[in-house]
Amino acid sequence: MLVEADGGSRGNPGPAGYGAVVKDADTGAVLAERKAYVGIATNNVAEYSGLIAGLAAAAELGASTVDVRMDSKLVVEQMSGRWKVKHPSMQPLNAEAKELAARFSRVRYEWIPRAENSHADGLANEAMDAGRDSAKTVPQAEAPKPVKPVKQDRTSPVGWTGATGTPTKLLLVRHGQTAMSVEKRYSGRGDVPLTEHGKQQAAAAAKRLGAMEGLVVDGEAVPIIASPLIRTQQTAQAIADALGGRVETHPGLIETDFGDWEGLTFKEAMDRDPEFQTAWLSDTSIPAPGGESFDGVHRRVRKARDELLAKYGGRTLVLVSHVTPIKALLRMGLDAGPSLLFRLHLDLASLSIVEFYPDGNASVRLVNDISHLS
Repeated sequence: MLVEADGGSRGNPGPAGYGAVVKDADTGAVLAERKAYVGIATNNVAEYSGLIAGLAAAAELGASTVDVRMDSKLVVEQMSGRWKVKHPSMQPLNAEAKELAARFSRVRYEWIPRAENSHADGLANEAMDAGRDSAKTVPQAEAPKPVKPVKQDRTSPVGWTGATGTPTKLLLVRHGQTAMSVEKRYSGRGDVPLTEHGKQQAAAAAKRLGAMEGLVVDGEAVPIIASPLIRTQQTAQAIADALGGRVETHPGLIETDFGDWEGLTFKEAMDRDPEFQTAWLSDTSIPAPGGESFDGVHRRVRKARDELLAKYGGRTLVLVSHVTPIKALLRMGLDAGPSLLFRLHLDLASLSIVEFYPDGNASVRLVNDISHLS
C-alpha cells in the first residue's frame, strides 16, 4: 500500500493539523483517509502525527509492505535513519512511528514535492480549518496534547476527552423489521417495507425519542434524516410524527449494495460463491459481486457525515439508517479499524448515539439500546 502524509502549522508553532491517505499501490484507489487537529504545535510535530496516522491506518487495513511518500525532508530522512533525531519533542514521535513501521515486512520512505502530496495536504488543511474557530491559540509544548476545552458542556464528557467546542450529536436509529430481516437475507438496496411487527418497533423507537429532552426546541423538531429506502422512511416518519417534524433523505445513508447476493441467505451465498464470500468476509476492500465493498460504504458514509456536520454543526440530528452505515458512524466515533464491522451487533430499531466535536474529537455515548422494545 501507499501512504501519503502531511502536516502543517499556521505559525510554527501555531494551530496545527495533519492528513494521511492510504492507497492501493497498484490501482491508486483510496483505501482510507485520516485527518485531525492537533492543537498548537510545530510543522514537524504535525508531519510526524500524519505519518503515524497513515501507518496505523495501513496496519488496520492489513498491509504487509508500505511505501511512504511525504514532502517533509526531515521526517523522511529521520525515518530512513540517515539523519539523527536531535530535538527532544521529536524523539517520542519518531519512536512511535518506528514501532508502527516494525509491524510491516518492509517500509520504504520517499520524499516528494508538495505539489505531488496535494491529497494529504488538503486533509491537513481541512483539519486546521475545523479546529481554527474552536481551539484556544495559547502556546503550549511542542508535543501534541489535547486542546483544553473553551467551553464546558455539562451534557458531554469533555472534561476527560479534551474535546473542544459544541458537538454535533447524532441519534442513530436502525429501521424496524422487514420480511428480509426475518429470514436473515442480504438486504441492501432492495426496497422492502416494514412488517407489522416492524411498524410496532418503529412506533416504540418514536415514543422513546419523543420522550427525550432537547429534540424539540422552541416548538421545532430537530432534523430527521433517513436513507431513501422505504423501510427507513417508514421508521423515520414514525419518529417525525412523534416529534412534530419532517423527514429529509440523504443518499449517503443507504445500506451496502450487496449486488448478486441481494435476497440470498448467508448459506445460499456461501453455496453459490464459497471462495469469494470467504475472501469478502476477510477483506473489507473486496466488493460483493456486482455490489459495493465495506470500505466503499465507509468512505461514502464519512462523506455524508461531513456534509451533515457542515450543514448542522453543533445541533442534534436523528439519523435513520441501516446496519453498515450506523456501524461506520460508530467506527468513526471510536476511531476504530474495519474489524469493528464484524464485532459489533446492532438490533432492529436500536438506538445508538455518537457526538462529533469541531476539533476532530468524538464521543460514543450509547450503542444498540433496545430498552424501548422490551
